[in-house]
Amino acid sequence: MELYDALNQIAAIREQMSKTELFRGYRSATVAFSGVLGIFAASIQTRWIPAPLKELEWYMLLWFFVATLSLILVGIELYWKAFCVGTGLMKQMTISAVGQFLPCIIIGALLTMCIFKGASEVAWMLPGLWALLFGLGIFSSYRMLPAPVCWVGVYYVVCGCGCLMLGQGEYAFSPWQMGITFGGGQLIAAFALYWTLERDDAT
Repeated sequence: MELYDALNQIAAIREQMSKTELFRGYRSATVAFSGVLGIFAASIQTRWIPAPLKELEWYMLLWFFVATLSLILVGIELYWKAFCVGTGLMKQMTISAVGQFLPCIIIGALLTMCIFKGASEVAWMLPGLWALLFGLGIFSSYRMLPAPVCWVGVYYVVCGCGCLMLGQGEYAFSPWQMGITFGGGQLIAAFALYWTLERDDAT
């Protein structure tokens, strides 16, 4: 019985440490790649989807591809670092970090499906709503991340509000709503991760 209690205490201590220590699973190169991918998608949107208001399904498909590819790359890296070469503590921290960020992804996907299927007349709000939800996800997990990452969340929230206020009418679905918001936000996040976590390791 004492051994069982001791193991439970060790597990509780490990879980608490995973919540308080800095999480090093996100890497600047992967995050930067997702930002570059977002800017590239914005640059080709005008050519591939000249009238997104009339081709909403293609607009959604383009940015669904960008989001999915980014999540897959980050997911593969997290899985490799946590479950292939990581320690038990790294596994706990990865599970905590993913658990804190995952709700915003799921809610964003559900919100997108509901608007696309039942309220396409307000679909112009999606870039702003995506940015606000992504910022909320960053705020949810920032305690495990370097302090400057909090400003990345602020950036996404400001961009989301800007998209909702300005991205109407002729500016609806402007490619640079997502290019500046997602592409720029990910590049800023990559810089913050490199400067606070990876710079000293590189030197």
